[in-house]
Amino acid sequence: MRETGELTKRHRRLLSGRSAVLGAVLCLASATTALLPAPASAATTVADGGHTVRISRTEYGVPHILAQDFDGLGYGYGYAFAQDNVCELADQVVTLRGERSRFFGPDGDSDTGANLASDTYYGGQLRAGTVRRLLDKKAPLGPTTELRRMVEGYAAGYNRYLRDTGVDRLPDARCKGRPWVRPITALDLWNVVYDVNRVTGTVPLAPDIGDAQPPTTSAASTPTTTASRNGLVGLGLASSDVGSNGWALGRDATRTGNAMVLANPHLPWADGNFRFYQVQLTIPGTLDVSGAGLYGTPLVEIGHNHTLAWTHTASDAQHGSFYALKLVPGDPTSYLLDGRAVPMERRTVPVTVRGADGRLSTVERTLYTSRFGAVLSSGWTTTTAYAIRDANADNLRSMNTWLAMGKARTLGQLRAAQDTFQGVPWTYTLAADTSGATYFTDSSAVPHLTDEQLKRCTVAAEGAPAALDGSTSACAWGSDPDALVPGLYGPSHQPKSVRTDYVANSNNGPQYVNPEAPITGLPGGYDTDPHLDGRAQLGLAMIAQRLDGTDGLGAPGFTEATLRASMLGNRVRSAETGRDDIVAMCRAHPSLTATDGTEVDVTQACTTLARWDTRADATTRGIALWSTFYNRLLDGGPPDTWRRVPYDPAQPLTTPRGFNGDDLRVRHALADAVQEFAARDLPVDAELGAVQKWAGIPLPGCDADCFDVVEAGPGSGTGTPTAGAFGSSFLMTVELTPDGPRAHTLLTYGESANPTSPHFSDQTRLFSGKQWVTERFTGAEIAAAPGLEVTTLRR
Repeated sequence: MRETGELTKRHRRLLSGRSAVLGAVLCLASATTALLPAPASAATTVADGGHTVRISRTEYGVPHILAQDFDGLGYGYGYAFAQDNVCELADQVVTLRGERSRFFGPDGDSDTGANLASDTYYGGQLRAGTVRRLLDKKAPLGPTTELRRMVEGYAAGYNRYLRDTGVDRLPDARCKGRPWVRPITALDLWNVVYDVNRVTGTVPLAPDIGDAQPPTTSAASTPTTTASRNGLVGLGLASSDVGSNGWALGRDATRTGNAMVLANPHLPWADGNFRFYQVQLTIPGTLDVSGAGLYGTPLVEIGHNHTLAWTHTASDAQHGSFYALKLVPGDPTSYLLDGRAVPMERRTVPVTVRGADGRLSTVERTLYTSRFGAVLSSGWTTTTAYAIRDANADNLRSMNTWLAMGKARTLGQLRAAQDTFQGVPWTYTLAADTSGATYFTDSSAVPHLTDEQLKRCTVAAEGAPAALDGSTSACAWGSDPDALVPGLYGPSHQPKSVRTDYVANSNNGPQYVNPEAPITGLPGGYDTDPHLDGRAQLGLAMIAQRLDGTDGLGAPGFTEATLRASMLGNRVRSAETGRDDIVAMCRAHPSLTATDGTEVDVTQACTTLARWDTRADATTRGIALWSTFYNRLLDGGPPDTWRRVPYDPAQPLTTPRGFNGDDLRVRHALADAVQEFAARDLPVDAELGAVQKWAGIPLPGCDADCFDVVEAGPGSGTGTPTAGAFGSSFLMTVELTPDGPRAHTLLTYGESANPTSPHFSDQTRLFSGKQWVTERFTGAEIAAAPGLEVTTLRR
């Protein structure tokens, strides 16, 4: 539980941001009509030489796109997405074109920091022509023909909606009539894809790159830009800024013998770059995939088809490297490499800026690049500079991968898709098919650095992240013979596991995706740390307890119903293993000293915690206080000293756990939490839903080792811009039966980011009450949807 718009440090950084229209004339054939199951005669007649695209919206506005080819599929998807989220994609395009300063001034906040720094970074990307260069390549390095056609169609569909509706008549007041809402191109969409691929590498550092400038002699070793004042502390490449739970359950773990998949990605709710959009994409005989994709991307990235289902969790591997550059004395724009002076590459970037009087002017900025990547503002002194090399710097292959995965019928074909295109940027994959088998892999882009290199080359400085020695080419990335792109590990080194019981991940390293068969012997870049955080331990415990029937959900083994119940059971590991410790402490010490020295009566708080059922339902009393206490304790520093049972490498699934009630930090944290509630005029037994909401709707979940992660404040989902939240986003449970998939889904914030849309928070109400949406997958199921809305487009 957090104040409105406030997120923890591990999530805050993620809130930083992100061909021409088809030549053929595309026209709208009919208006949207509300239908019950329609007779065949209600369909639009296809004119000679033309094709139709059908958008069928079922409950909660979920679009099912039916087309005859990839051009049409993209066209329908782009049109449907624009109906719901035209403002979000228009805003993304302004950022990626480097035009925020033109429309909003240089000092306004953008998705990646100050507008001028953002525009410098993205303008530099465009002038470098990286995406155009990648588009010039043939598949597998460049997009496939089908994908190119789909992206061109998506741009055309979006533009068709914009043209027919008119900017001045858009339904979303946030961008209605605004000059920055304009037609998009296929290149804009490829820039969206490229940006998404690098969110665990370069993109969070965009302001730091855009603001980079060499120090003056008088500045000595103290750089003065905005980004630099924040220091290098907090800049990082690990995926701890994103979160997810993913399970693939095999035939030995389910009561029916059918494989099942649970998808539960955790991402920001109010940031358009990282919101999911639910959709079904169908070309009869070619593609039929249902699930969700990130805004502005043209495909389903988490989902299923008839025989295969998959999800992703954020990989704990590194997807880039910091390099520490040793600068040439007297020349802070040159660095030493193998004893030779190498000048940094400079790129001048003109940025159009709107002044306070509304007049436009152009300022010139400079970006600096080294052999090891873009140079950062932070830490740039007269002796040292830092550069970032991104493992996804040449990755436009991700959509090739996901399209091939959507077509795959078996786990073998899914694996072949990933090995062929090697485009998954920064996630693990967990999948299952109708054979009853499951599969785990980290096929993401990981720098090829041997353990010996990591040991020999890593340098550290106070206030700086661990970086590699940039003064020697011996610390450069190597490569694998089977790697499609030089510098990365190939499929032969990637962790993989095939099981018939289960594989599971909650953003921990690969070792314990199934504790019965630990994955070991990996290169250090894949995260070989055996420590599991509380959420990962809880997820594995939930599976084990379901398999032996000790979780209170009935007979052993999973059904799709018990899989849904497990997901939204709102269990809290920190409380299950330590609530009783805190209650014993506060009963023995009803008055505790807060950090500021104030004596605080914790009697009522103690009673509240003793009565609490250790769950995080929206109506639960006790979890709000517990979450505040627990996060104050975590913010105080390393945890092992206050744990009742410290970490034991022989017991990685159950340690550390509990609380040492004699530790002063534990006592301070509870007293501080009670103090905070009093300062906010909240009772200590406040329901969770009173302090954690989206658009006024009470939310379950928490950030205190909860399986169902949610962080929100009482005002989340309100205001302009919309106050943020973080956590469970697109939920999916699917059972792969011999008769086809049986799935339930939940898009926690709804299909539209428009606050006035009926689909802005309709599914949030379901989430609050632990309800799911029964997915409609077949044509008959879609046609039977109550209140079905069908839009038929002729192109």
